[in-house]
Amino acid sequence: MTVKIVIGLDGTDTGERALAFAKNLASSVDACELLVVYIIEWSPFTFQTPEENEKRHKRREEEIDLAQTRIVQPAVAALKEAGFNAKGLVRHGNVAETLNALTVENGGSQIIVGRTSSDGFTKRIFGSSTQHLVMHADVPVTVVG
Repeated sequence: MTVKIVIGLDGTDTGERALAFAKNLASSVDACELLVVYIIEWSPFTFQTPEENEKRHKRREEEIDLAQTRIVQPAVAALKEAGFNAKGLVRHGNVAETLNALTVENGGSQIIVGRTSSDGFTKRIFGSSTQHLVMHADVPVTVVG
């Protein structure tokens, strides 16, 4: 049986520590797959004109491409270079709900995330998203400081 570990990255140092923790954990498991996930906070409940929605769709695609290029692809490449079976995903949505849903959808057995963010999102990441994830995830969550 393959163990799947989901790593939620946010592009900060704590995300890097979560990635390092996941690598150490995965190296002690025979058959392990690492899924690197970056969630772009987005709410479908924003009211906009059709023109704004058209621009928003383009912005969403640009954000996904940027997150893939700058955060997810380098992490996956480094994991593969170190001999790990890894893939990456970028999605828009509520951070905790989307990370949990992707974990369940991909058969993940654990989620690893960083505790804080150094770019001013500390409350959003730990005060709400990470706390919500810890309280409501369908699998165990490890929070790395």
